[in-house]
Amino acid sequence: MIETLGEAYDAGWRIHARCAQGKLKGMKSIPECLERDELDLKTLMWTRGEMFPLERLESRLKCPCCWSRRVAVWFERTANVRRARMVARP
Repeated sequence: MIETLGEAYDAGWRIHARCAQGKLKGMKSIPECLERDELDLKTLMWTRGEMFPLERLESRLKCPCCWSRRVAVWFERTANVRRARMVARP
């Protein structure tokens, strides 16, 4: 079972996110934000660390268009891709 960013990277997963703000802000009707993108897993590992749990990722993101913290994340497994990371040795 894959639970961390490092494990997802090693397995060759892709991570996608979209804004989940919706059409209402309180009682006001607003234009729906349709922002979506693929997240760079390598950059996430640089900023969050390879042991960062995937289940907490959604709560740490913000839409770059409307700045909403309501973001949906989904994971895509790629067929039979395994990445080997280089480990620096002293």
